Amino acid sequence: MSITTILHILLFFFFFGVSAVQKLTVTPYRGTTFKISSSQAKGCQVCIGPGRCWKSLELKENVRVSLEFKCPRPQDVFSVEIVQNIECNAKSCSSNIVQVDYGSSPLLEFNRKFTWNLKASSFKAFKIDFGSSGFRQINSSGRCLDRHSYTLQASQTTGNVTVGKYCRTGPVHSAQILNQGSFSVGVPAGQKLQNGQFEVSVDEEIKSLAKITVILPKGASSVELLSPNYPDSFPDDDVMEWHFQIPDRHKASVQFLNLQQPRCLKKEAAVEYHSRVRGALVLRLSVPQPEQNQGNFSLILRNCEMDRRQDDSPGLRLNLKVTSSSITVPAVSCQVDVSKLEGLSLHIEKLRPTSDCKMKLKSVLKEKITVTSNSMLTFQDCLPEDVKVHATRTIECSNLKDCPKAPVRLPCTPSMPSCLPAPLSSVTWTLRPPKHGTVELTSPTGPLKQSLPGQPCNDSFIIKATEDDGTTIGHFCPEGTIKQIQIHTNVIVTVSVLEEKATKMSLKHVLEARLKEEISERYIFTVSPRKDAPVLLASPGWPIGMKSYSTVSWIVSVPSKMEAHLMFANLSQPKCSNRHTNIRVQRIGRQEEDYSRREDEKAEEEITVSESFYLNMSNCQPEQGDFSVITKITLQGSQNLILTIILSVVAALLVIFVIVLVMVCVVIRKKKKELNHQVSIYNPNGTSFLPGNNGFPKSREDNESHVYASIEDTLVYTHLLRKGKEIGVYGEFETYRPFAGHTDSQKPLVSKDKSVDDAQVGTYRPFQFPSQQAPPLPVRPPSQGNPMVDNEIYETEEQSKEERSPSLGPRLEPEGGN
Repeated sequence: MSITTILHILLFFFFFGVSAVQKLTVTPYRGTTFKISSSQAKGCQVCIGPGRCWKSLELKENVRVSLEFKCPRPQDVFSVEIVQNIECNAKSCSSNIVQVDYGSSPLLEFNRKFTWNLKASSFKAFKIDFGSSGFRQINSSGRCLDRHSYTLQASQTTGNVTVGKYCRTGPVHSAQILNQGSFSVGVPAGQKLQNGQFEVSVDEEIKSLAKITVILPKGASSVELLSPNYPDSFPDDDVMEWHFQIPDRHKASVQFLNLQQPRCLKKEAAVEYHSRVRGALVLRLSVPQPEQNQGNFSLILRNCEMDRRQDDSPGLRLNLKVTSSSITVPAVSCQVDVSKLEGLSLHIEKLRPTSDCKMKLKSVLKEKITVTSNSMLTFQDCLPEDVKVHATRTIECSNLKDCPKAPVRLPCTPSMPSCLPAPLSSVTWTLRPPKHGTVELTSPTGPLKQSLPGQPCNDSFIIKATEDDGTTIGHFCPEGTIKQIQIHTNVIVTVSVLEEKATKMSLKHVLEARLKEEISERYIFTVSPRKDAPVLLASPGWPIGMKSYSTVSWIVSVPSKMEAHLMFANLSQPKCSNRHTNIRVQRIGRQEEDYSRREDEKAEEEITVSESFYLNMSNCQPEQGDFSVITKITLQGSQNLILTIILSVVAALLVIFVIVLVMVCVVIRKKKKELNHQVSIYNPNGTSFLPGNNGFPKSREDNESHVYASIEDTLVYTHLLRKGKEIGVYGEFETYRPFAGHTDSQKPLVSKDKSVDDAQVGTYRPFQFPSQQAPPLPVRPPSQGNPMVDNEIYETEEQSKEERSPSLGPRLEPEGGN
């Protein structure tokens, strides 16, 4: 007996038995939550043990649980929801939506709802793909034939918003929800869940709470869509978007049914139409909506800030009906006059084999048409997206003398036939110089720039230059710094319209070509950078490396009083099997190189060149890897100029300083001449001084050095004098005289001259200067006339000689004293 049979027997026993208590055993799958809840305020309960009964219950984890329902028909009271969470990071989601019962088979007789909560990372949206069969939106009270109804909700800070309720099979192809929301399927009691899977992915941020993609089939069809929360009001001041994909040669009309407009406090409820061809169109909800006959379009519903102060205030709700029907396109005859194509050959190609477009050349059905002579073309049911129109021309000469002397214009002719089903998308020129010739390209509308990361092209077209073997030289566009391109080989130049920036355009006169004598390098670019506008220059073939043994030079003009800073970014060096790669910088007109590096040498990150220069690069025969580099050139004010200005200022300040110094010296010299008669005077008292305001030193009476505040009776000075006499310092005195002589530091200078040594003590002799005689001693006042009496202790001539004798020991200071 199978497990399924036993399970059905148990279910029959539990649900149709006479007992009022019914028992079930369930085991939730890991990662799911079972929510069992009752719709009645009182009555039946669900229990998982004695005394453990509730009106609602949640079961988690992969644990076997026995349930008891204390009522005769719990399936009429309880409903079951099985919940699973799906997390999405910046690139992917943890799982897809997979429809399985998740262990809920024992609860088959209950109304069940399977819910997947989805959450994307910040500023991202998650996308649910409903598969090839799609969904069809229904009213909230509607039912599906297979009894499986799907509900999509968006979670906002103000609460959950029901985006819509759906059934299987319909034109709704996918849904995007900003940040987080939920997707659920409801299954009635007794109905098994159908197996199925919906892919979940991460999408970019959207500008609305949800975006629904609707794909309409070919032929006559219609689809009805409802505003969020229908029949209740659309959320206050919110946005909803529907994107419609319309088949080729079909038109669509839009109607608003059951429209209820809100009473607005701010702004106004409106609808926006966006299409690739027409752009944006904003309309009020009450006006007739336009017919859409330009292919795919988006419809955006915007609500206002509604006045909800009264309960009966109307909100915003509408039923959106979109009807699609085919367009009959009559056959178009188109006469092409090649004389107006300026030497161009016209090529028309059918892009999609499954398209209904039919092209005929002289009544013969063609998939590709090349027009080289006057021809009659016929197009049936051909739309712009069905065909591609491009033109070609070849310019060549075998000898340099036979080449065109004037520059050859490379225009996209403005006289293209208007009857063609699509505008001209590109023009290609093949330029073949003589064997030893060069192709020179210039732009009459201004310098070009390379299309590189960090230096994108903002114009409506791009120029691609390749060698005739398909090797890419570079992609270029207007508004740059490259004034001239010289290429020593055959060149194919293609000018293409960027569809995202221009849909209908007649390309301008963008290039001129000259076939000239050969150059020393394979490629030469002439560049004139602008101040404070960095220029990026990529090696030919970037990001693929240069061809083996190929060389390239950039002639870079640097204005006066400026200097160029070069940085080598994205440098890729190969392992060479023959020769070496080389990057060299050399100023124009100089013999020495400013910079040179091979592939086996470490390149400097930045170099500075103060004049116009050549930047040369050459490739080796690579054994492994490629040689490619992007050079960034920035012009700045010359540092040498700044240094010159600084040095000039310093020199000027130095001159001023010298002038001031000379003036000061002159003043000082003049003052010295005025003071030339002032000399030092020898004072027998032991003090040298200069005549002037300071005057003579004070006498004993003046300086009051002999005045004592108090004298102790026990202090006797005469024993000091006796001891001084014993050691040969002082002479013999009969009475005490206060000592007021000089200290060692105040001893007068004694000349070593013999005339001074023989002089008698107390007799003044003039001090002899080396170069001049001292002036006569000024007349002293009477108080200073006899200094030997009171303020000095004099020695005899013999004592002085003994004191100066080297046989004597150091002078001993008298003991005692204060």
